[in-house]
Amino acid sequence: MVEKTTLKRSLGVWAIVALGLGYMTPTVVFDTFGIVSKLTNGLVPTAYLVALVVMVLTAISYGKMVKAFPQAGSAYTYARETMGPHLGFLVGWASLLDYLLLPLVNALIIRIYMESLFPTVPVWIWVLSYVALVTVINMYSMQSTSSVNMILVVFTLVLIGTFLILATFQFANGMGEGTLLTINPLTNGNVELSAILTGATVVAFSFIGFDAITMYTEEAKDASTVPRAILLTVMIGGLIFFIASYFTQALFPDLSRFNTLDDTLPEIGLYVGGQVFQLIFLAGAFGATFASGLASHASVSRLLFVMGRNGVLPKKTFGKLHPKFRTPVFTIVFTGIVSLFAVGPDLELIASVINFGALIAFTFVNLSVIVHFYIRQKKRSGRETFKYLIMPTLGALSTGLLWSHLHADAFIGGIVWVVIGIIYMLFITNFFRKELGSMDEIGEDDSIEAEVFKEKELVVGNAIEGVELDQKMIRN
Repeated sequence: MVEKTTLKRSLGVWAIVALGLGYMTPTVVFDTFGIVSKLTNGLVPTAYLVALVVMVLTAISYGKMVKAFPQAGSAYTYARETMGPHLGFLVGWASLLDYLLLPLVNALIIRIYMESLFPTVPVWIWVLSYVALVTVINMYSMQSTSSVNMILVVFTLVLIGTFLILATFQFANGMGEGTLLTINPLTNGNVELSAILTGATVVAFSFIGFDAITMYTEEAKDASTVPRAILLTVMIGGLIFFIASYFTQALFPDLSRFNTLDDTLPEIGLYVGGQVFQLIFLAGAFGATFASGLASHASVSRLLFVMGRNGVLPKKTFGKLHPKFRTPVFTIVFTGIVSLFAVGPDLELIASVINFGALIAFTFVNLSVIVHFYIRQKKRSGRETFKYLIMPTLGALSTGLLWSHLHADAFIGGIVWVVIGIIYMLFITNFFRKELGSMDEIGEDDSIEAEVFKEKELVVGNAIEGVELDQKMIRN
């Protein structure tokens, strides 16, 4: 075994689920409520249901492909193995976009919170302070990141539970619909499919986290628990989003009470629980966003590290771990630098650009199931047709449908990013004169220390969404 500084295996399944939930930022449902309610004509929970169905279908496809290609669990790998290396590279490159921008989104939300509380303070101070803190915590250790994240996620869930209790009292006092026993938050006379789909594209980025946690595979105590953590994250996160949005929509059937729609969370807290609860609610939202920032920052830094370790990015900088902390310090700092751009952009636009890459990746994960099982392996019995053709087709169509309803500016930004990826691919292949090297091949000197799970069994563990890289583990 090569003696090499490696990522430390310290995360159990619930720690990984907590990182996923932290990544998803449960309180974002209140931040975007005004925007989505306006887009959907007062049917926010319906938009979340649509997004949840799409994510569950895609998560099921992830499970199938993990079993087929246990050496990796990524859209890049699945597309490469089933549809060719060049298409696989572009799929991975597109998905890299959402990982790079997610930490920036959290910095942007923190900026909005602090700007509302202290409007006279320059916004760059809040962005710089927040990014510096998240960067330092991530540099120290993954275990410290996980511990802080777990505390913040538990606090957030308790706070949402408190909101639901207070909302129940408000219903009893006649607020909003005056009762939970109503279907108005799910359907009304203003239902428009295109409006629901547009709303679903806005809330879909909140679910990005179920796939991102695969980046912690090398730090999981048992890599085989990661697929289970993915499904748990999707279902728990989706349930939280739906219940919270249902209560909120029933409390506020229309938007007439809100002074601003860009971020309705502060006013929701005020109307439901008064000024004291409003402050607590803001504190919880701050904590939830901070937890998401920790998780997303950790995820993308590890993605960039693995890419560097395998030579896709400069190995001497991106592919090194700190000898003491055993964390990818350079990529953590690099991610922090990208996050500093949160000083300027618009939240809705950045969320749409993130979804451009994520929905492309999800679409190709579903298509990979069809190509691998139904076309190549010819699994076409009645049951197999349902599993390997109908289900992934529904998943691909649903993600493609959401993708087609993205913000127009998101298409421009996403296409520019893809063009950059094509140029980069031409560069590293010398205009296709050289083969496109597999991102998951690593040299002997870069082997990751194996965790032996079963006697005489080959185990592989790097399941990174986007552009992540396969790695070979050793036999006992």
